[in-house]
Amino acid sequence: MVQSKRTPSSSTAGHQKTMDFNKDLIAASSTPIVLAILSEGDSYGYAIIKRVQELSGGNLEWTDGMLYPVLHRLERLGYIKARWEEAESGRKRKYYRITSQGKMQLAEERKQWQAVDATLRGIWKLSATFVPQGA
Repeated sequence: MVQSKRTPSSSTAGHQKTMDFNKDLIAASSTPIVLAILSEGDSYGYAIIKRVQELSGGNLEWTDGMLYPVLHRLERLGYIKARWEEAESGRKRKYYRITSQGKMQLAEERKQWQAVDATLRGIWKLSATFVPQGA
């Protein structure tokens, strides 16, 4: 499950609650997020999870169970390649890098998300003018 960080709720003074993100939204956004992170440079699972958390300002907290199926799918599709490397600690890590096919897919994903973003912003801007006072 992907959750936002705990933030104070206006309805419960002194208490915090966690908002769950829609699973469909997380599933749809995972490909462009992972590809964009790997376009910055090669990385491994834990570092990708930390980068998502950093980029989201702590709002998205991905788990291994969420990330690794995405990485495996992207690898099957040819968008990323994996290799094993030994870290300075002596521990082996699986590093991922974006392929040229993955870069093309990222460009397509960016276009699609920009269109969705523009549509939602337009709808929300219009609908905000029709919200009754006090709602």
